Amino acid sequence: MIKQQIYFLSIFLLIISCTPSSDIQKEYATSIVAGTSKISGKINLPHSVIKDSITVTIYVSHPITGENVEYEILLDQSRIFSQEIDIETETSLVGLKTNLDPYKVFRIKAINNDSAHIEITYDSGNALKNVEIIPAMNKYDMMQSVEIFNKMASYIPTDPNLEYPHLYNKSIDEFQSIVKKNFSRRLELFVDNDNLLSEEFKDFIAKDYQLFLYTRHVFAYEAQMKINYRKATRDKVNIPDIQKIDRSHFRFLKNFDLSDSQYLMIYSFSEFQDSILKNEILAIPTIGERDIPSWLNEVKGILSNLVGFDEGQYYDILVANAYSRQLKEESRSLSAMQKENIANYWKDGEIVKILFRKNENVIAYEKLKSPTVVNDISLVPKEEVMHNILSAYKNKVVFIDLWATWCGPCLHAMKQFNTVKGDFQGKDIAFVYITNRSSPKKLWEEKIKGIGHNHYYLTDEQWEYIMNQFDFDYIPSYLLYSKEGRMVNKFSSFPGNHVVKAEISKLFN
Repeated sequence: MIKQQIYFLSIFLLIISCTPSSDIQKEYATSIVAGTSKISGKINLPHSVIKDSITVTIYVSHPITGENVEYEILLDQSRIFSQEIDIETETSLVGLKTNLDPYKVFRIKAINNDSAHIEITYDSGNALKNVEIIPAMNKYDMMQSVEIFNKMASYIPTDPNLEYPHLYNKSIDEFQSIVKKNFSRRLELFVDNDNLLSEEFKDFIAKDYQLFLYTRHVFAYEAQMKINYRKATRDKVNIPDIQKIDRSHFRFLKNFDLSDSQYLMIYSFSEFQDSILKNEILAIPTIGERDIPSWLNEVKGILSNLVGFDEGQYYDILVANAYSRQLKEESRSLSAMQKENIANYWKDGEIVKILFRKNENVIAYEKLKSPTVVNDISLVPKEEVMHNILSAYKNKVVFIDLWATWCGPCLHAMKQFNTVKGDFQGKDIAFVYITNRSSPKKLWEEKIKGIGHNHYYLTDEQWEYIMNQFDFDYIPSYLLYSKEGRMVNKFSSFPGNHVVKAEISKLFN
């Protein structure tokens, strides 16, 4: 994932605000379209280097269906690749990396009904030597923008006299003031004074970082203040009294200028929108089969004063995102009433085409998806949990995924693996998903509807025993068993579709 190395950083090293400049001439201003583009390229290595299983991964932001889509391409001996991708804007900024240097992510333009070609050259030690892109773009933007983002996120002040901030007992106004100050410092250090970075990409990075941090940290104010209390006081026993927030906490949204169409090209935008739609304080209603005008009227009553406007394209995007939560979270296709409401509201517009294209994909997935089965083993002794699970799937290959609803890499891996899971339809295999009570039960029940297959919700004691039993330190982690009940592999972090598919396929040969 583009930002995979920065997911677990603390809020208090990473907080932001401030509004990026809106006076920049927007070379990459874009519009909504149900489009496609082609990304092709070649990986060049010295003739003396023999390297198998080279993969190219392409990351595409879909702001209308509210998700970030990943294409993984396994190269043959020619090391040439070509991939058609769905896009939802006339111009999209996509990420591209190879497994030869997985932390180097390039940003390239994908244009509707057009193509981009990239050639990447490595030396014998897999160090990058050169990269060429057609159509041409600023190489520094292409090669450094993601790295600059990550430097901003991982920055730790070096002042030895700097004390860890006590924010849990500050007022909301004080907290938001600190947010602004800290972000301004990071912009100054890594973006504002970088003369090689284009003004357009400076704006992209600022917007992306802003949404990323607010989504992950400022939205979840109470949880983050509890973390701050534990780190600031080193008290892991007591729970402080955290001031309750109301909708006015989200007044910072007005500073974002969410009517700016440039957000359609920002990678963090989809997650940001999802956070707005599911936030319990904002309490945006689900759209269900309600007609769009009445739903929008209620939503504008909640948001308009916070975002600073009550008309415009942003609200159309929010409506589309509301439908998309059903499509992506539950993998449940649109009802006849929902399709009628969508068509009546947007007629034959591009958003209709995008939503219906996504709906067709969900319908195809529904045909392959296994029913969701919940298994209650909460009373099983911790030492017998794994035996109990495996005994339910005798004479089957068993692939076990240990995950949690709050684990971004877990959810990302599931979504990625869904694209190949159907290849095992009709075979004697059981897909098993295990989590514990760190996953809120209600959210877990919603998530598993879209996953299907077999699910277990363990007690904390059972979970801890299994993690220790298999020497797992973090999630996602995986276990693979043969039909005879023998563990043949275990690993943490998702290694990619082609690796997992190959490991499972071996057990059917």
